[in-house]
Amino acid sequence: MTGIKFVVREGVLQGRLPVRELARACVGECARAAAELGAMRAGLPEVPTARVDDGSVAAAFLSERHLLINGRAPVTFAPLSRFWRTADGWVRTHANYPHHRARLLAALGVPDDPAAVEAVLAERSALDVEETVYAAGGLAVALRSPEEWAAHPQAAEVAKRPLVERGRLDGAPARVFAPIGASPLLPAAGLRVLDLTRVLAGPVATRTLALLGADVLRVDAPHLPELPDQHADTGFGKRSATLDLVTGGRTFEELLAQADVVVTGYRPGALDRFGLSPEALAERRPGVVVAQLSAWGAYGPWAGRRGFDSLVQAATGIAVLEGSAEAPGALPAQALDHGTGYLLAAAVLRALAEQAREGGSRSVRLALARTALRLTEERGWTAGPSGTAADNAGSAPYDGLQGWLSETDSPLGRLRYARSPVSFEGGPVDWDRPPVPWGTDAARWG
Repeated sequence: MTGIKFVVREGVLQGRLPVRELARACVGECARAAAELGAMRAGLPEVPTARVDDGSVAAAFLSERHLLINGRAPVTFAPLSRFWRTADGWVRTHANYPHHRARLLAALGVPDDPAAVEAVLAERSALDVEETVYAAGGLAVALRSPEEWAAHPQAAEVAKRPLVERGRLDGAPARVFAPIGASPLLPAAGLRVLDLTRVLAGPVATRTLALLGADVLRVDAPHLPELPDQHADTGFGKRSATLDLVTGGRTFEELLAQADVVVTGYRPGALDRFGLSPEALAERRPGVVVAQLSAWGAYGPWAGRRGFDSLVQAATGIAVLEGSAEAPGALPAQALDHGTGYLLAAAVLRALAEQAREGGSRSVRLALARTALRLTEERGWTAGPSGTAADNAGSAPYDGLQGWLSETDSPLGRLRYARSPVSFEGGPVDWDRPPVPWGTDAARWG
């Protein structure tokens, strides 16, 4: 990947699968896309060199675990979000959100007690639990081996698509972005991003766009609060508002009328009834870039299913590959979430550059399951996702993560957090604002 210097540090993000290499490549793709857009907008004669350091990447891919709020460690997984033995194998549940926990318990017909859940699951097959919980709107996935996943029709649909899907939606004229200065070089300065995402990949992408200068407004439904610790981790550089899309349609249209990018992180089709499909958004805001993220992809029998990184690891065989004969395992980080987040940010940056050169509203789409396939393919890791070779590679010792963490005061209290790994010559080194409590801001542009 011409113009990127990789600093290799042994001992970070260790797993049986090439997690470190995936993480490095995804961040490199984002840093390169940022440097290219920055050079274009600033009129630089050359694209600045990007730098991707394994130490910084490892800290960022574990950002939700390194966060401290007034010295308190975050809560990352609820008691009912875990692997459970079934009559014929294992099942993975996700119940961090209260409404998902309620649906899981209702589907199983048990009280909110891990022992009761364990007892009922031990008597049922994993596939039965998967289908029963899904039908109730909950989240549970049967553990599958790589071979079992490869034989699944959803895996076949995922494999047909590229890692990053790109499309041109119409013939909208090219936008003329205002020129920017070179110190610091902020590729997304002056651009407005509507952030309609939730844990974790989507907020990582929009957190990165905020680092790069974008005005990011996260908008959530008032009846679906975000998990406070997760919101703190991914809220750097953003403002946070709530808006009911049914009663607040006029307000949303006012936001859309001035947006350059709309990022959605809900399951495919879930927002279409609000007029938020890429085509509908482009019709009302010609020239917009629409970025979509999902767990399983926007196609195939699982297209409408909810999902999270841990569930995708369980379904796609990763938990088997990282586990043992006694129990399933997990990647050393939620690498599908974080990696997809940086790829999503890179795709948005490239779409903005393409729109400015050639016109047309643009769409980009990624799925955690497709990133999982990229990880398990285990080939091409001397190159980034774009397939271009790296130059100027170096190595350095690894002395732990403390050098990649910072502290700041915020409306949430004193925060320790991981700095962004996206780095290039002249670029930003940190966010310009700390996170705010969920729903603090008005639903309007600053």
